[in-house]
Amino acid sequence: MNRMFRERIIVTLLVTLLAAALGTLAGYLLGREISLQLAQRKLWEDSDRMIAISETFSKETRTALAQINGAPFQFCSEAEMSFVRTLIFQSHFLKDGGRMVDGRIVCSATLRGVDLPQAQMKPDFVQPDGTLLYRNQAPLIVRNLRAVVVQSGSAYVVYTPHLMDLLTVTTSRFMLVATSDPSLVPTSESSADPARMKQLQINQAISHEGNWRVDDTFYATRCSARYFKCVSANISIHEALHNGRRMLAIFSAGTGVIGALLGFLFLLFYFRNRGMEQQLRRAIRRDKLRIFYQPIVNLDSKRIVGAEALARWTDEEGFAVGPDVFVRIAEERGFVGEITELVVRHVLRDMGESLRRDADFRISINVAAADLTDPNFLPMLEEELRKACVPADQLAIEITESCTARQEVAEAAILQLRQKGHSIHIDDFGTGYSSLSYLHKLSIDAIKIDRSFTQAVGTQAVTLSILPQILSMAQALKLQVIVEGVETREQAEYFLAMTDSGTILAQGWLFGRPAAVEAFCQLIENQEQKLLAVANVA
Repeated sequence: MNRMFRERIIVTLLVTLLAAALGTLAGYLLGREISLQLAQRKLWEDSDRMIAISETFSKETRTALAQINGAPFQFCSEAEMSFVRTLIFQSHFLKDGGRMVDGRIVCSATLRGVDLPQAQMKPDFVQPDGTLLYRNQAPLIVRNLRAVVVQSGSAYVVYTPHLMDLLTVTTSRFMLVATSDPSLVPTSESSADPARMKQLQINQAISHEGNWRVDDTFYATRCSARYFKCVSANISIHEALHNGRRMLAIFSAGTGVIGALLGFLFLLFYFRNRGMEQQLRRAIRRDKLRIFYQPIVNLDSKRIVGAEALARWTDEEGFAVGPDVFVRIAEERGFVGEITELVVRHVLRDMGESLRRDADFRISINVAAADLTDPNFLPMLEEELRKACVPADQLAIEITESCTARQEVAEAAILQLRQKGHSIHIDDFGTGYSSLSYLHKLSIDAIKIDRSFTQAVGTQAVTLSILPQILSMAQALKLQVIVEGVETREQAEYFLAMTDSGTILAQGWLFGRPAAVEAFCQLIENQEQKLLAVANVA
């Protein structure tokens, strides 16, 4: 294991772990936010449920007080207490009732005279309608549960100390407060004391309807203006997160895995591209790119009249890299001209003899947009042709439509190439900037119809309807037509039938796949032998 490979593994592990940690943190924060939002929503539901119950017993309390005050019986008579007992028996929340005067219980529906509390009770606060509330009064204790006394006029009732049990919820605490409670009113000295300030904030949260947060506690308060009370549910952030711990775990684990995967894939892509660039540069320096040749045939005679030179590369890990990938990398990094020069040298070395022997035979090479603006491109081309003793007209230059988007640059470069004798072909014609005026201005020699049009033959594809127009345009401009991607006889016959005059050339798997120079030369030799055999028979 070499040093670079070990370093890549270490960096990959560190970045993957960092990405996993960041993903886990992001998942935790997202899960935390959702957990807190759900907790606040649950608080509101709890307070809504509690205020409904609270209003129900408040209504029952006020109704009972009104009935006692309006009863047509003698004050504290047995008939009146019997009436009160009936009310208590029929109620859901009341435990006792009777009459009070000056804070003392005079008579009770459930307590006899000797059992009545003797102490005078002082109301904790008075509601705006004059109703008195006494809470936590020592004489009224049921199994250590202190009841609340409500007085209106001389009538009083005691509601069940078990009322709080009815309001209890599983995910939050709650408070039942009266809006007239004087303890909720801020005092002038409270503003100077942080503890008092906090209590003021809590008082506001539990006595005013809405969602509130005081320090690390959420409050959801619902108020009833009719009965001068509020119900407030609350839960601490710690408790809310504890309740949502499963969601936090799922989010944290899930986003941690996603973060690790994205980090790993990013590094893989980064190393692949960075490593690929360096490997490609080394491959060019060491002449490791291979050149394959795909035959171009005359559709009428089926004779091979030329070939397209195609660069192929296998990286140092043994993976084949497509030209669309490594050429793009070379273009982005600014060294695509080195690939073009390598292809030119290989073509003239591999096919120089065939080109010198047959003046009608042509090899096409692909030229990138950067080559057209490279001042070294044309001198390099002239020098290599001179050394190989090959005429310029036997080396066709293929440029894509995208290369000609900047027409001024393209026109100047193409003009120079044509002046030197090169034939100019527009590759992948029909996929980009095609127009009649554009072709006329560039003064090209041939168009290569993109394989997407060829594949439309025999189908109902819309692109098929454009083919006759392209062929007519080429005929009007006296341009040679080369059809790419011919794979079936149906396709070949279609284009042959569409040609009214002149010849049409084609390349594709029907006539031969890209092959190394030895296999391609053997293909030409076999063709010549067949033609010779036919001539001898004739």
